[in-house]
Amino acid sequence: MEGSGEGGQGGEGSGRRRKKSIRRRQPGEGTSMAAPEVPSAASMEEEPAVMPGDEDEPVGPKKSVNATGGCRITRQIATPYASRSEGDSLIVAFTGKKATPPVSPSEGDDIPVATLIECYFVDFLLILSELRSRLGWSVIRAVYDALPEFQVLRLEGMGFGPFLRLEELTPDVALIQALNERWDPECQAFLFPWGHMVPTLEDVVWITGLRVDGQAVTGTTYTSYQEPVERLLELEVRGERSSLVGRTALQASLGIASVRHRTGEGQAEYLARLTEDARAVLVEEEGEAADRDLRRFLILVIGKLILGTRGDPVGYRCLPLLEDLSSVGNYAWGAALLAHLFDSLGTSSRETGVAGFFPLLQVWAYYHLPSLRRRVARQCGAVPLLQRWRFCRDERSLRRQVTLIHDAMDTIPFGNVQWTPYIGEDYATQPWVERGRPYFGRDIWLHCFNTVVPLHHRLVARTLGLHQAVVEFPTRQRSWERPGRSFRGIQQVTDWTVRVREQLDDWERRGKEVVSKAASEEDYYRAYAQRYGAQVYRGSLLG
Repeated sequence: MEGSGEGGQGGEGSGRRRKKSIRRRQPGEGTSMAAPEVPSAASMEEEPAVMPGDEDEPVGPKKSVNATGGCRITRQIATPYASRSEGDSLIVAFTGKKATPPVSPSEGDDIPVATLIECYFVDFLLILSELRSRLGWSVIRAVYDALPEFQVLRLEGMGFGPFLRLEELTPDVALIQALNERWDPECQAFLFPWGHMVPTLEDVVWITGLRVDGQAVTGTTYTSYQEPVERLLELEVRGERSSLVGRTALQASLGIASVRHRTGEGQAEYLARLTEDARAVLVEEEGEAADRDLRRFLILVIGKLILGTRGDPVGYRCLPLLEDLSSVGNYAWGAALLAHLFDSLGTSSRETGVAGFFPLLQVWAYYHLPSLRRRVARQCGAVPLLQRWRFCRDERSLRRQVTLIHDAMDTIPFGNVQWTPYIGEDYATQPWVERGRPYFGRDIWLHCFNTVVPLHHRLVARTLGLHQAVVEFPTRQRSWERPGRSFRGIQQVTDWTVRVREQLDDWERRGKEVVSKAASEEDYYRAYAQRYGAQVYRGSLLG
């Protein structure tokens, strides 16, 4: 793995990316965020029309390098509205809630159009992301609660039990966006003034409870999934050449045709109603029909949470692995989650976060960067660790929040970064952690079918209690050719166990153990600053 890395789903020509650099933010300098695009007004229960390339093509952001070497992110603005009244009307139409602009009426006449657009849509983005997150959590939890006991026991045996009992987590949109802008796809890590940081397999297992050991989530991907979907799930795919199926059709097959809140209905009542709707259609006895129900549910869990897509469609690449339900628990679904998350970081054009399981990234920041103060205790001592925290709601505008988070990241004292936050945790209450231990602290390739990305653990040796040594910083050097980003739903039949045999062998050997003989980190800081143009400040890094 030395000096090589697959940069996720980068399209052809991605090797021409500019070298990413970081620099310390100057006083009064804001973030490089422009206004978000105006989404189309579609009901949460309706399947939006898929435009050409919508399944897989990145929609932006476009990156440019400013004069100081910092990477600025710009977005094109779609259909700006002209007045404050238009903006308020749009917010109310989308969400039923009145916007609370971060500028006073007297300021509104003079601020730029782009800023005005963002001001009006800040509330919309925050509310929309929360609604979509709650929608996914609520439906999955309602179906899980409706499953008969023998199905719950089967899920426990597969290792999904702790994950499925997690409480929903309100997305911290600003934190996720700020982290997203710090991601360097060249080395598959975040860039901070104190060095590299990256979520690891140990973070995955502590935070989510998902299995990170076992067989890689890989196999053959197909041009069309119509036959296995019709045979194993008795559903229809969205198109002849697609790996996506409509969410509403999948939900309806599990008894939840509508997910609308009724007027005056509380969250507890809402979940109870969804659970009763699901219980009415789920088979209560073992057999082929029960297997079909379980596959439908697992596809919803994997396709919308673990390997979630942007928007409503649900991915079906993993369906062949679910044909033999007795082997589902053998796969490292937590490692696939991390691969999918790495693949989506640094590519999202939406302010509402990244594709994949965003709570991992959010809670990872809570533990490793606690001085950001974005968390509030929820259930002390609960496991997995995601259960313990909730988002500390911030009423300031999204632009302001992201700016403040970036400023905080640029000035966090080195001693306030928690490299080993799990010391002292009780392993006895979390047996899934002990099972994953052989995969901790290793450079290793992560697999999720056509997504094959490196986990460069050697860049974060400090998470193992070691001094960070100077290492060869990874660059984007692909050891095999692959199609562009849009190939997921329209690719040729590909057997990834053959195409990436070397990387799969690496996983099966459990990668390479990370060691460090460094007595200090001075040389690493010097090399890091030279490589990325970072103005590392000794008072914070070395104090």
